[in-house]
Amino acid sequence: MRKLTHSEIDSKRTKLNEIRAGDRLPVVVIVDNVRSLYNVGSIFRTSDGVLLEKLILTGFTPRPPRKEIEKTALGATQSVPWEYVKDPSEAVRQMKASGYHAFCLELVDEVVPYYEVSTTQYPLCLVIGNEITGVSHDVLAECDKAIEIPQFGVKQSLNVAVAYGVAIFELNRIWRASRNHSQ
Repeated sequence: MRKLTHSEIDSKRTKLNEIRAGDRLPVVVIVDNVRSLYNVGSIFRTSDGVLLEKLILTGFTPRPPRKEIEKTALGATQSVPWEYVKDPSEAVRQMKASGYHAFCLELVDEVVPYYEVSTTQYPLCLVIGNEITGVSHDVLAECDKAIEIPQFGVKQSLNVAVAYGVAIFELNRIWRASRNHSQ
């Protein structure tokens, strides 16, 4: 085993982009009032890693161009489609009207473990919330279901960008595994 060189990584990236240009993950993520520019940058970078369909930044979530976002996004603000919608509840309603199932990543009384989402629930929209208050009550009311990442420690939560990474990579695995089995 050896680490890839930067030129090998760039070559691999080019090939993957050519192969997967039309193979975006059918998930739109709504970012509900996340306040940290660095979390937003990390969310962009993670979204690039799964070839996300789109990010919708809402409320007071900071948006590009900002050097603090770029510091962690490393250029992903250019590769991930995104838009800004002021009202997060309206963004969820728009996605549902377009045929998406609306999930939130939140601690609530009725949840589905993040690894048990069915491929019949794609395309889906995933709402992630504020670092302190989570997904707002108004937005939660618009969602069809909630998913959670089981926690075993004292804190019972993860940083929003970390939780998003765990959830979106599993949603990506579920979707791509089902596509590979059907081909």
